[in-house]
Amino acid sequence: LPGLHVFAIAFALEVSVGKTNTVTALNNSDVLLPCTFTTCIGFQDLVFTWYFNSTELIYHGKIKSKASEPVLVGRNPRVEFVGSTTGKDNNISIVLKNVEFSDAGKYTCHVKNPKEKHAQHNATIFLTVVQKMVEADNTVTLIIVGVVGGLIGLLILFMLIKRVVLFIIKKTQDGKKECLVSSSGNDNTENGLAGSKAEQKAPPKA
Repeated sequence: LPGLHVFAIAFALEVSVGKTNTVTALNNSDVLLPCTFTTCIGFQDLVFTWYFNSTELIYHGKIKSKASEPVLVGRNPRVEFVGSTTGKDNNISIVLKNVEFSDAGKYTCHVKNPKEKHAQHNATIFLTVVQKMVEADNTVTLIIVGVVGGLIGLLILFMLIKRVVLFIIKKTQDGKKECLVSSSGNDNTENGLAGSKAEQKAPPKA
């Protein structure tokens, strides 16, 4: 049934390494490899492992329940567990110490939960090791922003000038209309006499 299928998905185990799955570290520095897991029905005797390039096990831990912290089963001497599972998040992150160029590669965080019929899930993070961090060159971005800002400014200025010109033209036209009205009132009127329709007085008889 579709309803039961959706219900089953809602209770599934999920593992995440955060918003991005890439990390860059300086040579000879320590680097955090983040990992958290979620499960709606809780966990018991959960097992988690970290692998390097899918085959080399670098950390292995077990968690009895939500009330207890992970117990170390085995690890690489350069790996330190920095997570916690009794808090809000089920954090099983590790720190890789004194990274070398040979440490660059794929790190997989794998979780298995017996309480969910041995459901298992994993997430992968890719580590890049560099000699020095390169600052991002924002020159092109600044130029683009400047040009776009300038164009918007010119457009606004053009619209203001257009409105002023239209306002002046309207006022000028209104003035001409007033002149036409005032002059048409005097049309065909001369010496106080009605214009073309007025009858001229007959000369007095002698």
